[in-house]
Amino acid sequence: MGPRWKGKGAEAKALAEPMSEIVSQLQSSLTRSDSQGLLSGCSVLLEAGAEQTELLNRSCFGRPVITAEKDKQWFQLSMEEAFYLCHSLGCLKIVGEDNHLKNDEELWQYMKSRRETFPDFYMAYSHLRIKNWVVRSGSQYGVDFVAYRHHPALVHSEYAVLVLSGENENANGRLRVWSDFDCTIRLCGSVAKTLLVIHINKNGLGTTTHLCLKKYSVEEHTITRWSAEQCREVQTPETSSK
Repeated sequence: MGPRWKGKGAEAKALAEPMSEIVSQLQSSLTRSDSQGLLSGCSVLLEAGAEQTELLNRSCFGRPVITAEKDKQWFQLSMEEAFYLCHSLGCLKIVGEDNHLKNDEELWQYMKSRRETFPDFYMAYSHLRIKNWVVRSGSQYGVDFVAYRHHPALVHSEYAVLVLSGENENANGRLRVWSDFDCTIRLCGSVAKTLLVIHINKNGLGTTTHLCLKKYSVEEHTITRWSAEQCREVQTPETSSK
């Protein structure tokens, strides 16, 4: 299933503005301004200037937060987005609720304590982001993420992503039996998406420290329904009349 562009000229616009370049511009802007996010429960709040607001929207990081402050724009970053900007891109500093800067290891421990599956989800998120896919929450489709080829305003998401741990594939309680696969694949088909299952193998290293991420491995599997209708021999009028 290929990309489904939204309107005439959408593909050309995406090719003219590669996502990698937009993310690079965001990285430079956040670094220059020495930007700091604020830990708030299971998310990070980031105050953005006009330039950063545009770049955050174009690169699809975070979601705008509506406030009474007309001269300020705030964004709510998921834990995966915040740790990616902080750890992988090195362009964002994050302050804890005690107003002290958190290093990568402190953030890792905090986020892991907030959600047990964070290490697996982050590894899957960063794996796709590094490949320049736009990754957003997939909760509305009953999956972990959805992946877009470019900005959602230009193209529909192609993949519905489920994240499984190599050590405990049933940790999220899904895909335990074939009926789970069937239901999930049917749902993905109904919204024109391909199911992408990402297996995170920790190779026996656990989640003690964020340094383990370098030794994790990732396997991708796309799963689709086999349709007998599509595999029949094509009958011509001559053959069908025999």
